[in-house]
Order: sequence, then structure tokens, then C-alpha cells
Amino acid sequence: MYLSNLHLESFRNYQSLAINCSKGINCFVGKNGSGKTNLLDAIHYLSMTKGSLNSVDSQNIRKGDPLFFIKGEWKAAKKGAGKGEQVQVAFQPGQKKLIKVNQKEYEKLADHIGRFPVVLIAPNDTDLIREGSDGRRKFFDSIISQLDASYLENLMVYHHYLKQRNSLLKQYGDTRRLDKTLLAVYDEHLMKSGQLIFDSRRDFTEKFEALFSPRYQWLSGGAEQTKVVYVSELSETSWKENFKKAIDKDMALQRTTFGIHRDDFEFLLEEEPVKKFGSQGQQKSFVIALKLAQFDITSQVKSFTPILLLDDIFDKLDDDRIKKLMELVGEDDFGQLFVTDARPERTMTLFKGLKKDKKLFKVEEGKVEEIDF
Repeated sequence: MYLSNLHLESFRNYQSLAINCSKGINCFVGKNGSGKTNLLDAIHYLSMTKGSLNSVDSQNIRKGDPLFFIKGEWKAAKKGAGKGEQVQVAFQPGQKKLIKVNQKEYEKLADHIGRFPVVLIAPNDTDLIREGSDGRRKFFDSIISQLDASYLENLMVYHHYLKQRNSLLKQYGDTRRLDKTLLAVYDEHLMKSGQLIFDSRRDFTEKFEALFSPRYQWLSGGAEQTKVVYVSELSETSWKENFKKAIDKDMALQRTTFGIHRDDFEFLLEEEPVKKFGSQGQQKSFVIALKLAQFDITSQVKSFTPILLLDDIFDKLDDDRIKKLMELVGEDDFGQLFVTDARPERTMTLFKGLKKDKKLFKVEEGKVEEIDF
């Protein structure tokens, strides 16, 4: 499937915008701060019901305007595959966010996740390696949630009861009284949903790692051995046993100290952490390979290619990695690409020779104009 058009009203720095997209390659060029990344973020909203840059919806409304509105139409890549599907996202402070497909509103926003998948590669992706476990969990949770609706449901249940349990522990800190009956109810819900999440993460990591390693070797041009390892306390012990053991610590710290919310994913290169021992080039190859493996596994499960968003990454890559990416996007069955670049001449050089349907857009101060390649 591909996005055939995009319409914005009062989103970020765009007062009003309507463009028709190529089903192949779409390049947005312009100075930094002109609004190129905001266009990719609007596509992310249509897919994931939230932005990739700022999850606070009210902060994505154009200054001085009462609400924002995003609309796009997805079409099947093959001719004669039926009508397209129109997606609308609207948000006004004080009201719930509205997501519609073909004018029909969702009862739950979560039902939309995974229907129109996207993969975003951005300059700050190396944060996945350098920063803490929270970002890595969110990365993998996002992928699995787009592929498995039951996983997202279990994740929402788990975090609901985790919040309730932590609130109960905080209440104990204030009153020195603990409702053990209510605690047992929360524990039961956490154990049930948490076990399902653990099983899904473990199984997914095995499949993902098998796709990731070849992508890394392809990008790096070497034979270095890589691993993505799922690390969880549940791998070595049982829920019930550890909830009992941890209760004194939980009461002292007023938070839940055992569970899948503490899981991590280790990134290894030649059996050593990439975070500590990987060069800058190796870390870049690692994160791009992670995103390409996300692209691969999504394509396998969905039986169609997700949209790939490349946000201003060429300045961060050397010529060899750029060449590899161009080989990928030039493939006939690759799918739709949206890319931003602050250097129009570079984009022209990289994409002009590709024999694919493509469009070039000049972005300037919230205005977008299609120009010739």
C-alpha cells in the first residue's frame, strides 16, 4: 500500500497544504527549519495516531489556531485492487483525539495501530544504543504492536495495572497501610499480561535477530557477528516467587521493582556491547540495520511493504552506507519512500538515475512546491 495524497490544516508550521504523492520516491528538500520533518511526522500520525517528534498533541497545533487536521489516502500498489482508504486525524484541546478511516471513527485508537505501518530512520536513532533500556523497549514494543494487536492490548493492560499497583504502594508510603487483597488482584493481572508480553518479546526477538544480522553485514560490508539479545528477569525465575520476594523492597521504594517493565534488549557486536565498544560507523550501521530488519519483518507479516521515512540522514552517513541505501530503494518491490534533505543538489544526484516513479518537492517556510527532478 502507498500514500497517494496528504492534506494538512494548522499542523505545526503549515496553515494549509495539499500534495499528491508518488507511489515510489518522494523527496522534500529545503533549508533546516522549513518544515520538511513536519511532513514526515504528519505521515507518522496517520499511521501511529501520534507524532514521532512530540507526543503532546496540543503542541503540534499551529500557533494561534484552535486545532490541527491531517488527512491522507492509502491505495493498493497493484492496479484493480479496489478503492483506497482515507485516514483522518484531528485534535482540539479539551476534546478526545479523533481518528477515522473512511469516515468511520474508531472506538479505541489502538485498533488503528498496524493497519498502515511505517518505518522511520532519523538522525537521533543512535540514542537506541547510547541511552537507557526504556527507549529500546519502546522501539520493540512499537514494532510488535504494529504486527500483533493482542500484544498491544496486553501491553496496555499491563501498564494500567502497573500504574494502579504503584499508586497503591505510594498510598502505603503516605498511610503505612497496605490493602493486600487489592495488591493480590493487581499482581494477578500483571502476572497474566506480563507473561504473555514476555513470551511475545522472546519469540519476536528470535525472528527479528535472524533478519537483523544479514542486514548489518550487508550494510557494513563485513563479516562481524552481531546479536540482539532479549534480557528479562522472567528468563530465570517465576512471577509469583519474585513478587513475594520483592514486596518489602517495593513498599520501601513505593514502586514495583520486578516485572517486564524492567526488560532490556542488548545490542552486541562480536559478543561485546556496541554501546561501549562499537565505533561511530559501527553504531550507525547497527541502528540502520535495526530499522531495515523492522522493514523486513513488517513486510513478511503484513504481506505488503510499509512506508519508509528517511529524515535528514544523509549528513550522518558515509558514501558506502548511502550507496547501500540507494541500492535498497532502487529495488522494484521496495515500496514507497519519503525522504528529507537540506541539500537539493545531493538529492538530485542520488535519486535522479533511479528508474522509479518519483517526485521532488521544495519546502520553504511552510509552503511546498513540486519541482522537476
